[in-house]
Amino acid sequence: MRRILHLSDLHFGRDRPELLRPLIDRVNGLAPDLVAISGDLTQRATEAQFRAAETFVTALEPPVLVVPGNHDVPLHNLFMRLLRPWSRYRRWFGRDLEPCWQDDQVIVAGANTVNPMAWQQGWFRSRSLVRIRRAFAGGGPRLRIVVTHHPMEHTPEDRKEPMRGADRAARALADCGADVILSGHLHTWRVGPFAQLAGQGGVLQVHAGTGLSTRLRGEPNDFNLLEVSADRIHVQRHVAEAGGAGFRLAECRSFHGGPGRWSADD
Repeated sequence: MRRILHLSDLHFGRDRPELLRPLIDRVNGLAPDLVAISGDLTQRATEAQFRAAETFVTALEPPVLVVPGNHDVPLHNLFMRLLRPWSRYRRWFGRDLEPCWQDDQVIVAGANTVNPMAWQQGWFRSRSLVRIRRAFAGGGPRLRIVVTHHPMEHTPEDRKEPMRGADRAARALADCGADVILSGHLHTWRVGPFAQLAGQGGVLQVHAGTGLSTRLRGEPNDFNLLEVSADRIHVQRHVAEAGGAGFRLAECRSFHGGPGRWSADD
């Protein structure tokens, strides 16, 4: 059994300072094997906001895997957004925009789905799929997790534009053995199998809301804790308590199966 903690959409620069210490304490207290952050560390990709995000990540005791979100490229500085979109992100979080982490039970592969030319809409690039296939190849019975900022599917209630290439990527990820896709962007929480919508079966999509931002969509700040094994996945949702007193376990969803055939428990 491995424990993967999933944070997203911290939005330093438009964050809730009263939640910062409680979130750090909660994450460290849960002692996951890995913290995966699915983008939007900052609100406007400024040096000060990246510095605050880096200070937060440094305070976390477990290993941390980070991928960028669309807010992590400059919006209003057109020169930087078009010619040097990743310069500030890389200064604070390293050159690798699609990092991987693995041990003897889990492989976690990040994908950069940000399109600086279309700031809000994501884009799942073919070269990202190639990197993920290579990371997953020869993984044996290990669980395979993908971390992206943009989700692979939307509901009719979602107001943001779907990611380019999402249907093709969903089929490709199912074909190469992905078990779970962690994402954010929508500031809402959802969990459930989704790839059967594309003619496949049983890949689990786990959305996190926003860990720290004031940009709520009628839901509390939250994060996910996944407990995963070869045939079981438990997803816990932890939400912020009123007044910033801390985070509490709000609900849990359980799934059984294996690669390509994950189903919710009755």
